[in-house]
Amino acid sequence: MRTFTFYDRISRSFHQHSSLSKLLVVLTVSGGGIAAYAEPKSPGVNLINTTEGDGDGKKKKVVVLGTGWAGISFLKNLKNPSYDVQVISPRNYFAFTPLLPSVTCGTVEPRSVVEPIRKIVKKKNLDVVFSEAECIGIDAQNKKVYCRSNLDSNLNGEEFAVDYDFLVIAVGARVNTFNTPGVVEHCHFLKEVEDAQRIRKTVIEKFEEASLPSLSDEERKTILHFVVVGGGPTGVEFAAELHDFVKEDLTKLYPKVKDIVKITLLEAADHILNMFDKRITAFAEEKFHRDGIDLKTGSMVVKVSDKEISTKERNGEISSMPYGMVVWSTGIGTRPLIMNFMKQIGQTNRRALATDEWLRVEGCDNIYAVGDCATINQRKVMEDIGAIFSKADKDKSGTLTVKEFKEVIDDICERYPQVELYLKSKDMGGIVDLLKESNGDVKKEAIELSIEEFKSALSQVDSQMKNLPATAQVAAQQGLYLAKCFNRMEECERDPEGPIRFRGEGRHRFRPFRYKHLGQFAPLGGEQTAAQLPGDWVSIGHSTQWLWYSVYASKQVSWRTRALVISDWMRRFIFGRDSSGI
Repeated sequence: MRTFTFYDRISRSFHQHSSLSKLLVVLTVSGGGIAAYAEPKSPGVNLINTTEGDGDGKKKKVVVLGTGWAGISFLKNLKNPSYDVQVISPRNYFAFTPLLPSVTCGTVEPRSVVEPIRKIVKKKNLDVVFSEAECIGIDAQNKKVYCRSNLDSNLNGEEFAVDYDFLVIAVGARVNTFNTPGVVEHCHFLKEVEDAQRIRKTVIEKFEEASLPSLSDEERKTILHFVVVGGGPTGVEFAAELHDFVKEDLTKLYPKVKDIVKITLLEAADHILNMFDKRITAFAEEKFHRDGIDLKTGSMVVKVSDKEISTKERNGEISSMPYGMVVWSTGIGTRPLIMNFMKQIGQTNRRALATDEWLRVEGCDNIYAVGDCATINQRKVMEDIGAIFSKADKDKSGTLTVKEFKEVIDDICERYPQVELYLKSKDMGGIVDLLKESNGDVKKEAIELSIEEFKSALSQVDSQMKNLPATAQVAAQQGLYLAKCFNRMEECERDPEGPIRFRGEGRHRFRPFRYKHLGQFAPLGGEQTAAQLPGDWVSIGHSTQWLWYSVYASKQVSWRTRALVISDWMRRFIFGRDSSGI
């Protein structure tokens, strides 16, 4: 009883005192360390708006579709009590998807990477209602969403409608099969926890099947041929995890088949990990060759049957190979719900919902979209070049001086981030260098530009525009940004904080969303990880693996999952991975 009281007091202390939310846990295992660091919420920033409702005492209803990275980030950071929030999702938990490759091989258990939604929202001082259902339709005109229960009960398939004042769409994306024949029927995907569990079960079943005495060596080779399609971070990490699982655990339990296991990684492009620095790509390819992973680049899958997978090589030749299991990890596609909604609002021929820089769906004032289901349609400078010139030319002289330009340059860079990116790409110290390049080498204060010269100076700026990657990091930052906007909605309505409206009067309510890249990891197996961090810093090796442990532990959504993940890593170090078929 005393022991229970002691731990109960510690638990209550962590939940009640924010000063204890900053903790550094260092566990020394096999000469290395795991550092789990959780950042506290800054006591100096209070985003809570105490204004109730919209002046008539009635709370605005916010409906959130989805409980992935974007949806959970929005919910966790929404603090304004003037909203009634309803969350609708076909799953009642949040999953830490970056660790799904570890789940497939028993390095981390499935329940260690999930947190119940009701447990997350219970801690908030807001009115939040959760419904486990799938959204099947959005009626923007009448401000309704139509949902269907997916529970296995007498209510299965029952439909209902939910009204909203604001709608946050965060339903994510589905696996992109590129309409390749046989993929849906014969391949495993790796996007949900259930996918990782099925892969883990199938891997064990293949080893058990190959151990049957009635099979020939050729049949065993086919059964133990694991094919991974897609050389992105998920495919590479899964191939590395599977190699470690086979080498460190399964070959000890299945010694008769250890020499016939084969892992093949297929990538349509010329290299794997194309979004990483070339040094990381080269190291990963070299390491996979050393480990015996058969890396085939320039191989595009054209068909998958129940026994063979067919690829088209660079020279146009079609070749086929037998396999035991195929894992498909080639990118994301649009969900049917989003496709139907895009048709409804006139956004046809797009891969994702188009939003403005404030994450608001174009053409819908009260609907926002975040995460993989949406893409920001950054406005081009050249579309507004006349309005920008007119706003900057305060004396209406028809020419623009450096002084006039400097007065609006901050607003221009904030509204059009490609301007700043262009200056950096050209190693220019500031906007004056850009103007001098267009107007010749003269004294900076003497520079005056006409509208045509101004257009010429900024004509190449829009070339720096790029779509954001579909990653958990982007989705989480978008959810955080949108929550801060909702927290300060009324305040910024009265006192706008955004840039100047070049096509209109006054300022925008909020500053546009800006993605801040914090780096990315690529675990390569053998306790080695590659990291590309801000400032073009590349780190590869065992030390980076411990950094990966630290970051991934700290990014867990609760202390419960943080403790479970760290304990799973410790268990794997001591006892190895679990190879049971459950």
